[in-house]
Amino acid sequence: MRKDWEQSRPDISISALATEVREEYSRLENISDDEIMKLCRSTVEYKNELCYLSPKEKERIIRLVYCSLRCELEILQDLSDDPEISEIMVNGTDHVFYEKHGRMIMSDIKFESREQLEQIIQRLAARVSREINDLNPILDARLSDGSRVNAVHSNIAINGPILTIRKFNKSRMTMDELVAQSDISREAADLLDLLVRYRYNIFVCGGTSSGKTTFLNVLSDSIPKDERVIVIEDSAELQIRGHQDLVRLEARAANAQGRGGVSIRDLIKSSLRMRPDRIIVGEVRGPEVVDMLAAMSTGHDGSLSTGHSNSARGMLGRLETMVLANSDFPSDAIRRQIAQAIELIVHLQRSADGHRRVVEIAEVCGIKDGEIQLSSLFSFRPGEGLVRTEN
Repeated sequence: MRKDWEQSRPDISISALATEVREEYSRLENISDDEIMKLCRSTVEYKNELCYLSPKEKERIIRLVYCSLRCELEILQDLSDDPEISEIMVNGTDHVFYEKHGRMIMSDIKFESREQLEQIIQRLAARVSREINDLNPILDARLSDGSRVNAVHSNIAINGPILTIRKFNKSRMTMDELVAQSDISREAADLLDLLVRYRYNIFVCGGTSSGKTTFLNVLSDSIPKDERVIVIEDSAELQIRGHQDLVRLEARAANAQGRGGVSIRDLIKSSLRMRPDRIIVGEVRGPEVVDMLAAMSTGHDGSLSTGHSNSARGMLGRLETMVLANSDFPSDAIRRQIAQAIELIVHLQRSADGHRRVVEIAEVCGIKDGEIQLSSLFSFRPGEGLVRTEN
C-alpha cells in the first residue's frame, strides 16, 4: 500500500516553482538573497500538492528552487560547494554523478529539460569568453577558481549534453600527510626529497585521477626556495608555494577563427630562454614531449612532469610512441634520449576503494640491447605498503 502511495506522488517541477517565485519578486526592487529565500520557502511550504514531503525533503526542494534562481550552476550548486566532492559528471538530463572521498556516487538530481542543462553550459562557456554550439561542439576550459570544465554539445553526445567539472582543490597536501595516510613510506619520501634537491629529472605517472598533480605539488616543496621555477600547464592546477622567483605559463586554445592559440610546446620553447633553474610541465600528452625531453637532456636538470600510463614501464613506451608520432627520429635514438633525459619514474595508482598511493619508484638505468633498463627501488605490496625492492 505504501509503495502504491509513493508511486502516485506528483512530479516536482523545480522550474515551475522557480517561475512562481520569479513572478513574485519581479514586482519588487533591489530584492536581497535572503528575501528570495523567504519567497522560495513560502512557495514550497504552502503548496498543497507538496504536503506529503518530509521537513528534510522540503528544505532540499527550497534550496534547489533558490539555486535555480540565484546560482550560476543552478541545481548543481550544492555539489559544487561541497568541499568533499572533487568531481561532478553530468550525463544528459537524467544522470548526475559525483566523486566523494574517491568513490563515485549517483545523485538524485535531474534536469527537467535539455535546455536547462545547456543554459548552464553556455553560462560557463561565456565566463571564459568561449562558445559551445553546433560548429564548436567541445568546450575545455579552466574557470577563475581553477576548476576544469569539459562540455560536449548534444549534436555529438547521443545521450544529451555532457558536462564534467573537476573542482580545484584548495587544500594542499604535504609529504608528511601522504606518509601519515600510508600513500608512501617514510623511507621512499626521504629519498624523493633528496633526489629533487639533487636535481634529478623525475617523471610522475598514473591513470586518471590517481593523484599525479597532487604528488607533483608535493615534490615541488623540495625545490630550494632560491631557485627560479618555470611552471607550464595546459590548465593551471599546480600550487607551487614558497618560491618568489616563480613564472607560471598556461596554454591557450585558438579562438573560433583558429587564431591566438598557444601550445604547451610553444611555452616549453619559450621557457628555455627565461633562464630557468627548474622546468615543471604539468602533463605531457602530445608533440610537447619532444621539447621536454630535449630540455631535460641538455642541461635543464631537476625538471618534473607527469603523464598517463598503467605502469612505470608503460610510461616509457608511451613517451616513445608520442615522440615517434611527432618527429622523424628512429626508435633507437628516441630510446637513448628518453634514457638520458629521465632519471626516475614514480608511478601512482588509484585502488577500487578510491585510495591513491605510490605503487612503484623506478630508476632509469640506461640502454641495454636496445631496450631502456629500469631498476625498481620501491614497490607496493598488499599488507606491507611501499617497501624497498631487493635487487
